[in-house]
Amino acid sequence: MSGLQFQGQHALVTGGTRGIGRAIAEALAGAGATVTVLGRNREALEKLIDQGEAHRAAVADVADAEAVRKAVEEAAAGSGPIDLLIANAGAAASAPFLKTGPDIFRQMLDVNLLGVANAAQAVLKPMVDRGFGRIVAVASTASLKGYPYVTAYCAAKHAVIGLVRALALETAQTGVTINAVCPGYTDTDLVSKSLDRIVDKTGRSREEALKEFVKHNPQGRLVAPQEVADTVLWLCGRGASAVTGQAIAVAGGEI
Repeated sequence: MSGLQFQGQHALVTGGTRGIGRAIAEALAGAGATVTVLGRNREALEKLIDQGEAHRAAVADVADAEAVRKAVEEAAAGSGPIDLLIANAGAAASAPFLKTGPDIFRQMLDVNLLGVANAAQAVLKPMVDRGFGRIVAVASTASLKGYPYVTAYCAAKHAVIGLVRALALETAQTGVTINAVCPGYTDTDLVSKSLDRIVDKTGRSREEALKEFVKHNPQGRLVAPQEVADTVLWLCGRGASAVTGQAIAVAGGEI
């Protein structure tokens, strides 16, 4: 991915202040897009802008449909309508199923599923009216298979793929594409903190804990955030106009 292929286009990245979202925001900005990053922490958003990795900040909780709608309207008023939506914001909760109450299921659905749906609803009509748009949901390999002790997270991420596939059919003749990328365990601060917790709780070395994370990846490693960002940029490009309703694993061969 080189040049300024997205010059003149406005991209919105939810949850873009760290990890995968930050890598996507930086890559889109580097490819010429005007990037608005949406999140709950204004200080973190503005720091990203100061570092030149994004252009605008939009403050909202993705689970709050009205707040997302207002944030999108403000961003569009300042930099034009949204051409590219990367619905990246998400959260994971871990617990045995018998200790996973309705509150955890609601939390996972609110952030991981409604977070995508709310953002998509806020940007879709203008995309359809213009005859062009790209919506990419950052899902997970947990959208494609089950993992133990994260039943609520898996259920919510599976629902994201259902949303993507259904919405892609609704929009198939509009010039808008809807897809998902499904990273495996990725080298982010969230994974690093999870490794720290495992080391603290089990007494295992960090190397041993890391082996548990990468054992499902045939390449035997963590995915790099930039690898996910590169896949997103391809899906947003003109060359992927015939790709819609897909869930693309970025996971070293894990299925």
